[in-house]
Amino acid sequence: DCIISQRRQTYVDKLLADKYDYDTWFDYIRLEEAEEDSNGNSNAEKVRSVYRQAVANVPPVKEKRFWRRYIYLWINFAIYEELTSKDVSAARAVYKECLSILPHSRPYVFTFGKIWLMAAHLEVRQKDLDAARKILGTAIGMCVGKENILKGYIALELQLGEIDRCRKIYAKYIESLPHNSKAWVQFAQLEVNVGEMDRARAIFELAVSQQEAGLEMDMPELLWKAFIDLEVADGRTDNARRLYERLLDKTGHFKVWISFAMFESTIPDKEEEEEKEAGVSSSIELARMVFSRGYDALKKQGLKEERMLLLEAWRDLEEAGLDRPGGGVEWLRAVEAKMPRKVKMRREVGGSVQEYLDYLFPDDEKKMVGMKILEKALEWKKMAALMNTGGGALAGK
Repeated sequence: DCIISQRRQTYVDKLLADKYDYDTWFDYIRLEEAEEDSNGNSNAEKVRSVYRQAVANVPPVKEKRFWRRYIYLWINFAIYEELTSKDVSAARAVYKECLSILPHSRPYVFTFGKIWLMAAHLEVRQKDLDAARKILGTAIGMCVGKENILKGYIALELQLGEIDRCRKIYAKYIESLPHNSKAWVQFAQLEVNVGEMDRARAIFELAVSQQEAGLEMDMPELLWKAFIDLEVADGRTDNARRLYERLLDKTGHFKVWISFAMFESTIPDKEEEEEKEAGVSSSIELARMVFSRGYDALKKQGLKEERMLLLEAWRDLEEAGLDRPGGGVEWLRAVEAKMPRKVKMRREVGGSVQEYLDYLFPDDEKKMVGMKILEKALEWKKMAALMNTGGGALAGK
C-alpha cells in the first residue's frame, strides 16, 4: 500500500506540472485498475474518477496529431465500462460524450472513424441494428469522405447479407470520393460476387467514362485493369479489345501496349480455333500486330527506353512461342534485329560535360546515315555553287 501510494503521488505531481501528459494519465489509470484487481474489491468509482479527470483535458489545438494519444483515453474508458464494469449504458454514454467533443460538426475539421465504428459495434453486440445504422448514417453525413467509416459500414452490412444497403453506401462512397479508383473497383466487385455482371459492367463503364471526360483519378490503371479482367473472365474478349483501344487513345504508355499484346497472345485455344474458321488471325499474329503498332507509336514519340522494353517483351513472347502454331525462328530473328545497342554519349550540362547512355536502333541508324548523305550532298552543292561564282568573277577580270 505504501508503494502504491507513493506511485500514485508521483503521477499526481507529474500531472499537476503537465495535465496534457497523456502517457502519465495512462500509467495512473493502469495503477488504479490493477489496485482493483489485486484487492478483489470494487474500485470502479475511483477508476471512473481518474478517467473523467483524464478526458477532461481536451487538447487545446484542433490538429489531429495532438489528439491521437488523447482519443485512446476515451476508447479505454468505454472498453472498461463495457467489459470490466459490465455497464453497457455507461459505455454507450462514454462514446456519445466523446463524439460530442470531436471537431467534426460544421465546419468540419477532423474526426476519428474508429470511435464511430466502435460505438456502432457496441450496438450490434446489443442486437440493436437500428441504433448501429443510425450512428454510422450520422457519421457518413457529418464526416463526408471519411473512408474508414464507409468501409466499416459496408463490411457490417455485408456480414448481415444486406446487399441493397451495401449498394446505397457504395453510391455515397463514390459520390463523396469520385476520384478513388479502389472504391469503384470494390463496388463493381460486390456486384460480381453476387452474380450481377451487367451491374458490375455498368459501374466500370460509368467510372472509365468519367475518367475519359477528364476526371483525375487516383491510380486509374487499377480501374482499367479490373474492367478488362472482368470482360476476360466473362469471356467477352471483343469487349476487352475495345477497352484496350480506348485506353490507348487516352494514354500510349508502353505497359499498356505490352499488356494488350500479351492479352492477344493468351486467347484460349478453343476461341482461337473459332476465329481461324472465321478468317481471323491467330492469337500470336494478333499479338505481333499490337507489338508492331506499339513500336511505331513509341518511335514517333521518341521514347527510346520504352521502345527497348517493348522489344524485350516481344522477344520473350517469340522465344516462348517457338513451338506454338504461328511461331518461328524467323520472327525471333526479326525482333532481335530491331534491338538497339547501348552507346555512351556526351552532353554539356551547366558548363560541364556529362556522360549518359543512349540507345541506337537499327532503323534510326539507317535514317541517320541517309541524313548524313543528304547533308554531304547539300554541302557539295554549296561548294560547287561558290566555285562557279568565283570562276565567273575571275573570267570577267
